[in-house]
Amino acid sequence: MRLRTRYHALRVAMLSFAVGLTVFPFVPTPSRAQVENAPPPPSIGADVPLVYFGPSPSQVDPRLVGPVHLLKAGLVDLQNATVTLPLYKGKLRDGRLVWYILTDTDDEGNAAALGLNFSSKLTYAGPGARNATLQKDLTLVFDGGAVDFSPKHVVVPGDAPNFFPPKQAQPGSVGDKDYSPIVRIVNAGGHIYNAPTVAFNVSADQLNRFCNGNVDYDIVHDKVTKICPRDTTVTLALTVGFSFAHPILYLSTEANDALPAALEGATYAPRLKDITVGHDDSFASGVERIFGFVNGPTGKDNPQRQGFNSALSDGRGPLNVFGGIPTVATDYSPLWDLNVGEWTKEAIDKGYRSRLIEEFQILGFVERHWVTGPGGGNFGSTGFIINCPIVERLN
Repeated sequence: MRLRTRYHALRVAMLSFAVGLTVFPFVPTPSRAQVENAPPPPSIGADVPLVYFGPSPSQVDPRLVGPVHLLKAGLVDLQNATVTLPLYKGKLRDGRLVWYILTDTDDEGNAAALGLNFSSKLTYAGPGARNATLQKDLTLVFDGGAVDFSPKHVVVPGDAPNFFPPKQAQPGSVGDKDYSPIVRIVNAGGHIYNAPTVAFNVSADQLNRFCNGNVDYDIVHDKVTKICPRDTTVTLALTVGFSFAHPILYLSTEANDALPAALEGATYAPRLKDITVGHDDSFASGVERIFGFVNGPTGKDNPQRQGFNSALSDGRGPLNVFGGIPTVATDYSPLWDLNVGEWTKEAIDKGYRSRLIEEFQILGFVERHWVTGPGGGNFGSTGFIINCPIVERLN
């Protein structure tokens, strides 16, 4: 009951907006600024040329410091903060085409074979999964789950200095009651895959017009920058975050509520609400925690900037903090249970507000009451789930 009350209070606060104001689309544009938190080369501050340095420790052991390419099925472009992945074609039982990607699975062997992220926790995301059947031609037929990509993606920031909550937040794509990116293949071992839909009920010829970009967001996911059935590829924009002090790149594809879906440029998938939150690493949990801040430091050039208020004021990412990811922990899930923190006035007055980049650091501030839940409430799950497959660990 307490969790439900916190969720309701947060949702009311976040969805409150004034009427009669001009709106503008909040569609992310990939740029070098999105990877500004990538670590600098070791040659900085040294009298040794970069070419003299040996391989990073992570090339010897991925658990060590250095970059690690996690979603090996994709080709990452760090300059543009994008990933290019295989594009798969399936269909619903009524024949409508489904264009989708694969990012994660609970099948460890196939994860390694296909270059996907392995997540044992996805086994317990079954209540929020839809079923699919593998056909003789190796395509999937989904039991249901349509996505409408025609809505206009709009986010209207609040008035300064409180840009969050936004005055209006409308996701650019909406799934029906049967849609979920989490898919159980019923005739192939019952394994679960993360298979977000990136285009729906459009022909290959229509999509081939966007092989070089300039996509039509009325028919594709807002994270798509290029899509090309002819080449069986799709390119999607990435976002920077942190996991246990490691900068990472991740892909946002769905959320179980319209507000986080709009803020992340993702599809609103209400069926994800069937997945239990608030239990994190306990038995049968299908989620892992992600941490965001309402009122982190602002300022486009502020090296401490972080949070929703900052993101809405300058158009850059919120620099969310993730729990366990592959190579850092064993409890990775692409389904992230959003925990939202708010810096207290006392912490701000004392000058304690700063960028936090790892889970236990955040929980330490919560324990000392420098960070609370929104509005001074208890810190914990908001009830929001965001589907964010991890693509790259930058250090």
